[in-house]
Amino acid sequence: MSEINVNQVLAQMRAMSVEATSKPQGSNASGDFAALLRQSIDSVNQTQQTSNSLTRDFEMGKSEVSLAEVMIATQKASVSFQAMLQVRNKLVDAYKDVMSMPL
Repeated sequence: MSEINVNQVLAQMRAMSVEATSKPQGSNASGDFAALLRQSIDSVNQTQQTSNSLTRDFEMGKSEVSLAEVMIATQKASVSFQAMLQVRNKLVDAYKDVMSMPL
């Protein structure tokens, strides 16, 4: 069974931290928000697909996939989906608040 490379995980975390702190380039704020939202949804989808693929490979008995990798990928997919769900809920609440404002 393969082991998880801690240095690789730390490098990914550092790259995500740098990406999160960098400012988006562009002048259209609504376009940036739409692009950011689409990118976030695509990222969650990719995480879930990766988790499903690893789970399927583990169930098929492929020796290069360890149980630890499968469990981590599954938890990453779950956490990212829950975060996206909370963002969606906040957006819906904000929309409702805006729509209920008197003119």
